[in-house]
Amino acid sequence: MKPTPPEERVLVPRARQREGALAARLQQIREELELPESFPEAVEREAREVVASVEPPELDLTDVPFVTIDPPGATDLDQALHIERSEDGYVVQYAIADVPAFVPPGGAIDTEARERGQTLYAPDGRIPLHPPIISEDAASLLPNRVRGAYVWTFPLDEDGEVSATALQRARVRSTAQLTYEEAQALADSGDPLLGLLRAVGMLRLEVERVRGGASLGRPDEEVEVIDGRYMLAQRAPLPVEQWNAQLSLMTGMAAARVMLDGGVGILRTMPAPSPETIERFRRQVAALGRPWPEHLAYGEFLRALDVSSPSGLAAVHAAAALFRGAGYTAFDGEIPEETVQAAVASPYAHATAPLRRLVDRFVLVTCEALLTGKPVPDWVREALPTLPKIMGRTGGIASRLERDSVAAIEAALLQAHVGAEFDAVVIAARESSITVQVVPLGDGTLDAAGIVSASVEATATPGDTVRVRLVAADIPTGTVTFALA
Repeated sequence: MKPTPPEERVLVPRARQREGALAARLQQIREELELPESFPEAVEREAREVVASVEPPELDLTDVPFVTIDPPGATDLDQALHIERSEDGYVVQYAIADVPAFVPPGGAIDTEARERGQTLYAPDGRIPLHPPIISEDAASLLPNRVRGAYVWTFPLDEDGEVSATALQRARVRSTAQLTYEEAQALADSGDPLLGLLRAVGMLRLEVERVRGGASLGRPDEEVEVIDGRYMLAQRAPLPVEQWNAQLSLMTGMAAARVMLDGGVGILRTMPAPSPETIERFRRQVAALGRPWPEHLAYGEFLRALDVSSPSGLAAVHAAAALFRGAGYTAFDGEIPEETVQAAVASPYAHATAPLRRLVDRFVLVTCEALLTGKPVPDWVREALPTLPKIMGRTGGIASRLERDSVAAIEAALLQAHVGAEFDAVVIAARESSITVQVVPLGDGTLDAAGIVSASVEATATPGDTVRVRLVAADIPTGTVTFALA
């Protein structure tokens, strides 16, 4: 047997020590946030009883070849889509999991779901909104299974504008569960359905541009588990993800319009940035050499930024100030003064993820009642005023879970490199400190550092490239400290 070199005898125990410290910190985060480890027996029992007794809707749409598009390994599948050409455009059918059928109002599942608010995603496992027997099986739009769904139908004209809206509960059957990569490959190879998704998605992106919608366009930050070890990675969304997201946005805008017309519901709102915020952003991007032309909508300006360049990265970071204040607005009778989600540039509602988000269940039931001429159930009307507080509270928990978990993983990844130097891009500056985003070493040893940002006691201008040295990386506190090299 080949002897282990002395340096490896030291490195292996240290690596195991870091992994143990990280696992302990992730568990501590769960305990600090008081995250549940399981469902109460009363909830599990009711879930089993409901699953055994639910009857599928009478309307049969199982002949429609729906498909789902989700991340690899997903089992809680909320949405399935189908698109076909029509004489004057397209017809989009968007099936959403029939979660209301599995949640008796006022029952144990309902009560627990209102406590949880949403599915939480932790590096060491998710904390689901509903029992897995529902969220990952009976209500999930898994392939080749007959499932109940709320099916939205949207005729679109040749420009991609919605000309009508219908919503029915029906039996559906997904014919394929596609990952983003598989869906993109099919679209690129000329698959008929994915080709139509490309066409409709591109039309809806143009509708969004004309409408004045905007998004930050940051690469996704993801936690990956490779051979039992946590890693952080940046991933630019594939075009098919943007096209698919446009169907969800279209549905959310339609749901908002249905509820506003009906005088009852709950919207996802966000105020427009103040004139002072916009002016400050204009000064920031001008200083970066990326002036924002007066005639250009901010959505178009953000779409044109190149996040692979230091100045573009700093500009996108500064743009986060334009996307603040999002919340939920419930109403019953009187229409609220604020109805618009400023980034969407339209009234908007969360309506497409009922397996993972509490509010969507109530939006679906409300819209289906209004569009089919039925009264909105009393249990929905009674719950609406309580939902903004629930979603705000659990949204805060989700944000802290993500922030603290990523900080712990960053510290674990960097701990072995204390003393090393890195290039970094200055993405923000204050009087005596700067915020930098660390550039990867480029040799494969620390690729995850490309998404580490940190505060450094120094002065510099956003968009500058500086050299920093890693001073400390503490896993129990999730603290990473850099200094100018």
